[in-house]
Amino acid sequence: MGCANSAVRILLAVAFLAVSAGSAVAAGIERFAQFMGTTQSARAVFEQKVFDRSGKLTQESHGTLAFSRPGKFRWSYQKPYAQLIVGDGTRVWVYDPDLQQVTVKRIDQVMTSTPAALLAGNNEAMRAFQLADRGTRVGLEWLEATPKDKEGGFERVLLGFGFSGLEIMELSDSFGQKTVLRLTSFERNPGLDPGLFRFVPPKGVDVIGDTPQPAAK
Repeated sequence: MGCANSAVRILLAVAFLAVSAGSAVAAGIERFAQFMGTTQSARAVFEQKVFDRSGKLTQESHGTLAFSRPGKFRWSYQKPYAQLIVGDGTRVWVYDPDLQQVTVKRIDQVMTSTPAALLAGNNEAMRAFQLADRGTRVGLEWLEATPKDKEGGFERVLLGFGFSGLEIMELSDSFGQKTVLRLTSFERNPGLDPGLFRFVPPKGVDVIGDTPQPAAK
């Protein structure tokens, strides 16, 4: 599984911390503000599709997710290849069972100059994006977020809201690729086991990246 694909998956996972649920009727920006204050945790089933510049489907994935704000999430890809992404509030752990490898990054490094910075709800980060309503399409109300700084590699993020809250995320990158995430079976503010958001690397796997330092004795 390529590094670029893993990076997109991390961004989606972190971004979802703040895209949860809103009320029934409002414009895109209003819906964005509403769900920011109404959802502290959630779980859902997702389908993710990646399209190239010409609109051809190049990749399709399925799995489940859960999150607890701030900064904690569990994003499990089950088909066609297993991958687990866990955010514990400080670090993001990406476990690839087939490769027997775990990659670790600080969560602030993942979020800098990316759509995740906008969607994680930090007011200062939100000022780095231009927000605009994009009307109604396919029965959803849309918000567009365009980064003022293009260094994050993404051109724009579209969020589609339906009756139950966020239903679709569309991320367009600087290579003309579009990643579309569709959510179903969405549960807002369920009781979640805190253990879902802790990760201990299995024995024998390679651990790469910014691992926590052992406490001084």
